[in-house]
Amino acid sequence: MVAVVPEPPLLVPELATGAAAETADLRAACVTAGSRLAATARRWIAVGADPGGRRTVGPAARGSFVGFGADVVVGLDTTGSDSAVDREFPLPLLVAGWVAGRSGTEVQVRGELVAPDASTVECLDLGAMLAAECAASPEPVGLLVVGDGAARHSENAPGHLDERAGPFDAAVMAALGAADAAGLAALDAAVATALLASGRAPWQVLAGAARGSGWSGELLHSSTPYGVGYHVAVWVPWPRR
Repeated sequence: MVAVVPEPPLLVPELATGAAAETADLRAACVTAGSRLAATARRWIAVGADPGGRRTVGPAARGSFVGFGADVVVGLDTTGSDSAVDREFPLPLLVAGWVAGRSGTEVQVRGELVAPDASTVECLDLGAMLAAECAASPEPVGLLVVGDGAARHSENAPGHLDERAGPFDAAVMAALGAADAAGLAALDAAVATALLASGRAPWQVLAGAARGSGWSGELLHSSTPYGVGYHVAVWVPWPRR
């Protein structure tokens, strides 16, 4: 199974302050997606984009949202870890740890980070490699894909208004809701970069992981608060015959 969530720090109630009510539906959708993923797999692979580039982060790692305004510590292993807290932990993995911690199940999460400007081919290849690993595993492995849509939906958005933001996120919504791997693979990397869409590379990793298999998709939430596109979805593989 696959869960797709965005990465706004405002998901964390301690950081949302006055916006907690405004982001309640988004937060609830993310928790629902994480809970459904945990119901199918105790091991997760979290995919996100980070300027530090391609690397793997093991489940013992812990981080803090302190750089975003509150020292909320999360771990990639919800059973506990005594590793040092990384105060500069990558945002996608902070969100992955937060979602895992609210899944209602003990899970272990391994992080797989890619560069935000990773090429489509690189992303598809990584996805294919992860899919092969999951298929060979004797136990179920869930995929958590973390990233935002365009950040240019309004004049007050982080990147200000860009008329391409609407069509871009409409295409993302359609692809996520239909479990359309080809639609995600077709996203234009240059346009995504211009729109500050951090989810493009992770979504294309998902596209690589899902190619050649049948999936059912469900879009749980889509909105553009603060001018940024946030999408939550789950993909379930078709039963094998």
